[in-house]
Amino acid sequence: MLTDTDPRVRAQVNLHAVLGSLPRLAELAPDAQALLAGLSRPVAVSFRGPDGLSMVLTFARDGITPGRTPGAARALLLFRSAAHLNAVVDGTAGPIPAAGPAGLRFLLRVFTPLSNLLGTYLQPSPDRLTDADFTEINALLTLHVAATAITIIGTLDRSGRFSVAQMPDGDVDIEVGDGLRYRLAVRGSSIRLNGEPVGPPRAALTFADLDVAGGVLTGRYSALACMSDGRMAMRGMIPLVDNTSRILDRVSSYLGK
Repeated sequence: MLTDTDPRVRAQVNLHAVLGSLPRLAELAPDAQALLAGLSRPVAVSFRGPDGLSMVLTFARDGITPGRTPGAARALLLFRSAAHLNAVVDGTAGPIPAAGPAGLRFLLRVFTPLSNLLGTYLQPSPDRLTDADFTEINALLTLHVAATAITIIGTLDRSGRFSVAQMPDGDVDIEVGDGLRYRLAVRGSSIRLNGEPVGPPRAALTFADLDVAGGVLTGRYSALACMSDGRMAMRGMIPLVDNTSRILDRVSSYLGK
């Protein structure tokens, strides 16, 4: 398996898949909701760096949404380079804030604790995984990050682009249990998330439950062992599911660095 990664691709993964999972964190975690509850007005945070690094999230009392909500206050976080953004996500550097006093208070009192909380859920200590509620949120967030990262790596990473180029047009579902799925739409050697799937996919990668999904995606469980005992399965068109699995290997490389 390839383990070398492109820092520019990793920066896009960290921005859009990792930091981009903050809206999902706000939906799932009561401690995130408590941090947002003290906001007096929405705040739109722009993340900006070179080489197309750009994202906006609006933070409000009722949650976090992509884009800027009209009337929201503004705050800006700047990154000097892809390596700088990666270091920020790794916790070895800080972003460059550009905001007035109210924006700086928000960054210190709300955004930074939320970012730290996200890290706690995505990179938990072993003792935290003994709590069933925590483990469920960890698995749901990990699945969201992985599904988003697949589309980024399949678009920008050299190996990921090669895998997508081998895939015929069609939909691939990542399914967990009976009720949770992410659909990847492959069209013309491009791959994206389809948030409103209709009809059956051409292929699917399935996990028996959230524990299995979270365990495989974070390396706690062996995918081969789970395939052997039926906790994980593949079905449908082989080139679709096989190359999705290959891109997932690349996701592990990018998130593990």
